[in-house]
Amino acid sequence: MSASYTPHNQKIVDQFTRWAKPFAELPIHAESDSLREVIAACAATEGMTVLDVACGPGIVACALAQRGARVTAIDLTPAMIEQAKSRSATNGVAVTFQVGDARNLPFQTGIFDRVVTRYSFHHMEDPGEVLAEMIRVCRPGGRLIVVDATPAAEAQAGYDQAEKLRDPSHTSALTLSQLLSLGHEAGLSHVLTTQYRLESRLEDQVAPEDWSALKTMFLEDIASEQDRLGMGAWQAEDGIRFHFPISIVVWTKPEN
Repeated sequence: MSASYTPHNQKIVDQFTRWAKPFAELPIHAESDSLREVIAACAATEGMTVLDVACGPGIVACALAQRGARVTAIDLTPAMIEQAKSRSATNGVAVTFQVGDARNLPFQTGIFDRVVTRYSFHHMEDPGEVLAEMIRVCRPGGRLIVVDATPAAEAQAGYDQAEKLRDPSHTSALTLSQLLSLGHEAGLSHVLTTQYRLESRLEDQVAPEDWSALKTMFLEDIASEQDRLGMGAWQAEDGIRFHFPISIVVWTKPEN
């Protein structure tokens, strides 16, 4: 293993090796309206160089490549990179994929016009460290885009509790205020913030061994009518449903 495989990184690799194929095939991850918002936020035109950090199964990377961007994509989990390569081949688009650590991006300083990451910061022990690397490889005047779950402050603890049970590689989902503060502290210029909610069925997101405990947690939250988990869960005909609260935050890197 590489020296970058810390105990937490190994949790990520273990989780997403196990879930690589079902994760890649779950429709929620390629849901058209939300993906369209992410691509619009990137504002990548033909020929621009784009880096997709923690690219997972390559959904964002391939969508950007379809629009003519020259895309490089990196992920810690080899099984995810294999899923991403398969998607790229199926879609007939050219993307350069490689395995690597978001905390130490193997790229020269200032070479990308756009640097994007989607649904990754809640896996990072130090998201500020990852953002600093994204800033380093972005050209002056370039655009940085972070897309992630941002629970309300009063629901953050409950949200994290549920997510850690569902996914042991989860660390903490930042609130929108905390995410914006990371960019401010790094000296970035805020461009825009947009938000959307992704609806999901709980059973589609849970390993069988975790189902009972999560079902109990969600049913208690529904019964309380207080939304302590911050997901607006409800009982539907086909099971428990909920929303992931997602924010897209866009910054630019200072020219000097």
